[in-house]
This record gives sequence, structure tokens and C-alpha cells, in this order.
Amino acid sequence: MPKLTRQEARMVQRETIRLNAQAWGVSFGLLCGLSLFVATLFLVLKGGERVGQHLGLLSVYLPGYRVSLGGAFIGFIYLFVIGYALGRVIGLVYNYIAVPNE
Repeated sequence: MPKLTRQEARMVQRETIRLNAQAWGVSFGLLCGLSLFVATLFLVLKGGERVGQHLGLLSVYLPGYRVSLGGAFIGFIYLFVIGYALGRVIGLVYNYIAVPNE
């Protein structure tokens, strides 16, 4: 294996340290969206007199969300978008801090 020059080694290190902001966005979006989806479905299947009164308060911030089967899908979409944006920001900030600009 040929030995890398100093500049090549820095380029390899820089690309190794970089995060893929889009991948972070998708994974964080899926994590957030699926968490709310599963929590909502759990409460719907559990049933009871007052189903998910605390989780239902999210409808203040997520218009159209309810603790129901349809609300689980709406909540998934909302939190996927929010999680995607948050994941992208985390990836971009990390890359700005960790990767030296030349």
C-alpha cells in the first residue's frame, strides 16, 4: 500500500469525520415519527375511558393529531418532518465544528 502524503491523509481524515446530514435527518425523523406512532397505537389498542389524554395535548402543536389510528399517521408525518429538520441541523452543526475548513 502506498504511503499517503500529508495532504492526502488530511483529506481522508476530513472525509472520515464528516457526517452525512441527510442520513442523520432521515434516521432522526424515523426515530421521532415511529416513537409517536407506536405510542399512539399502544394507547388506542389499550383503550379505556379516557384514552391518551396527555398525549392528546400534542394536538395544540400538531393540528389534526388525535389519539386515534388516523392521528397516529398524522403524528408520524409531523414528527418525521420535525425530526428530519433537527437531524439535518445536528449534522450540519457537527460538520461545521468538527471538520476544519481550508
